[in-house]
Amino acid sequence: MSHDDNDTRVITNPPALHDPTPFGYSHAVSAPGELVFVAGQYASDADGAPVPGDFAAQVDLAFDRLEAALAGVGLGLRNVVRLGSFVVDHDTGKLEVLGKALHARFGERLPAQTLSGVASLALPGMLFEVDAIAVRPTDRG
Repeated sequence: MSHDDNDTRVITNPPALHDPTPFGYSHAVSAPGELVFVAGQYASDADGAPVPGDFAAQVDLAFDRLEAALAGVGLGLRNVVRLGSFVVDHDTGKLEVLGKALHARFGERLPAQTLSGVASLALPGMLFEVDAIAVRPTDRG
């Protein structure tokens, strides 16, 4: 993903801290505007039931659902400043899968993120869930 003029986020990775980008996140992100909170999204069907699949497939579908939720309020991934990721039985293999998915979706403009390894999620079969905070830019005109 390349930087576009509608992306008002300021990504900050201070030199006093390690480079987080290989891990799929930025240390701090700020942006002017109205905050929009997106509930946890997961690999769900039209009725909200978890869609069976391996971890990578569930991550991809969860991010599709996140993009749909953002589109519903007129926003996109470029507006996301923070993610919360929840991984059932987290391990380094899953971290690698998630990192690749984040780079594929966000490019080098990575949001701040907290990843939590959990024993289970809301419904049986869920392996991954992601919530977001996005910013609706203030009017520039």
